[in-house]
Amino acid sequence: MPVDPELLEILACPDDHHAPVREEGDYLVCTECRRRFPVRDGIPVMLLEEALPPA
Repeated sequence: MPVDPELLEILACPDDHHAPVREEGDYLVCTECRRRFPVRDGIPVMLLEEALPPA
């Protein structure tokens, strides 16, 4: 399920750099550190402990 575009505009990586994220499949990917944050039932899980390392 895609993330609302308005929400996507304001979301950022929770790491210290606060870089924007972009949608890639079922994940939001940080444009700087490349961590992948899962989207579950259309809800982004923006927790560092839930993030997957860069692919």
